[in-house]
Amino acid sequence: MVDLAVKIGGLQLANPVMPASGTFSDGLAGVIDFNRLGAFVTKTVTRELRTGNATPRVAETAGGMLNSIGIPSKGIDYFIDQTLPFYRRFKPPLVVSISAPTADGFASLAAEIGVTGVAAIEANVSCPNLEQDGRAFAMTPEATAGVVARLRAATTLPLWVKLTPNTGDIAEVARAAEANGADAVVVANTILGMAIDVDTFRPRLGSITGGLSGPAVKPVVLRQVYQCARAVKIDIVGCGGIANGNDAVEYLLAGARAVQVGTATFVHPTALIRVIDELEEFCNRRGFAQVSALTGALLSAGADETDVEWRREASQ
Repeated sequence: MVDLAVKIGGLQLANPVMPASGTFSDGLAGVIDFNRLGAFVTKTVTRELRTGNATPRVAETAGGMLNSIGIPSKGIDYFIDQTLPFYRRFKPPLVVSISAPTADGFASLAAEIGVTGVAAIEANVSCPNLEQDGRAFAMTPEATAGVVARLRAATTLPLWVKLTPNTGDIAEVARAAEANGADAVVVANTILGMAIDVDTFRPRLGSITGGLSGPAVKPVVLRQVYQCARAVKIDIVGCGGIANGNDAVEYLLAGARAVQVGTATFVHPTALIRVIDELEEFCNRRGFAQVSALTGALLSAGADETDVEWRREASQ
């Protein structure tokens, strides 16, 4: 029997697999057993009502998907009154993704969202910062430090900070989040990209550019997880192109303690359960009694199997 339990960013999870924000809805309850998930992560909540971006909002690409959804939201009151009661029916802890255009906006939203049933906050600092000419907070360590400090002062809930891959040095940004009170970092959001319809000569997204997700981004984000794991002591949640158990194992070996599954759910609605089952099968096959023993167990150049054996025995 494999022990799949992990503790990530101040939160105890039955297993390290959860949905990525914006890729999961209550309608999936008719397809998969929600109580098997490690945690829930909600679609991003904003204070105000938001209609989202112009259509088309999604375009399929080779090995992935571009999206420019624009964080449509029914607002915080709707979330507390209508969405939250649904998730209280299930066992997994609820992580609420939030977004705001200013640091003060993030802080006030975090304070208000801290109600019964919310286990942790995931701050989507990949969104535009109106105080920095619209650049994402997580583009720079300085902006990240400012917003995370305000968030930390506003809430006692575990605070996860979702980073953008569209930055020159994601490890420095992760350090800034850690230094200012983040309990974990989620690495990472989508990679900025675009696609053009060669028949119409028009962009395939209504907003011209959008976020690339899916298998195509995994090598890039996996590298960023590895870099962040070497830079910070707080926990890391890997997110990017995970569709099966082996994908999850790669992220754990690179230093993540948990993973989020996103685009794969659009292709196969049961993808989350598949990742959990295959992760457990991998541990059984390789003799790992605890899934947590995989975190950071990447063999460096020149190392041999005894290094993995030592890590495995130390965790038991």
